[in-house]
Amino acid sequence: MEKIKLLWDFRGPNGNNTAIHHELHLKEFFKIEKKKLIDSGTESLNEMHFIAYAIIDKKDLEEIKTKLKPNRGKLIV
Repeated sequence: MEKIKLLWDFRGPNGNNTAIHHELHLKEFFKIEKKKLIDSGTESLNEMHFIAYAIIDKKDLEEIKTKLKPNRGKLIV
């Protein structure tokens, strides 16, 4: 099954804390909606740009994308 990595961007001096907090809400969403969350986390792209991410099955993309509105996504090969 193909996997998609959905990404949410957070910028600025508080971007890291915001990304960490956003990941908590992502985990809650997947639990409440009973959707499969393969992995989630945060990453630092530089000192002022951070991301929160969720890795999902491609079959769930349209529903999750509509509800959570990620900034972008990429196919995991």
